[in-house]
Amino acid sequence: MSDPNKLKDGDQCTVVGGTHKGKSGTVRDINTSKTGHITITVVQANGERFKTLGRNVEVKAV
Repeated sequence: MSDPNKLKDGDQCTVVGGTHKGKSGTVRDINTSKTGHITITVVQANGERFKTLGRNVEVKAV
């Protein structure tokens, strides 16, 4: 898994853990929760959005 601190808005990513494992899309809305975990919104190609933890995603090489 990639370092969540290196995520940038607009990056293409694939979810490698958690509920949404196997889905992919574009990173949007990067936030840090009160407990220090990084949460992101991922927008899929079909427009569907979901939230996941930054540690559960891997940035795709461009």
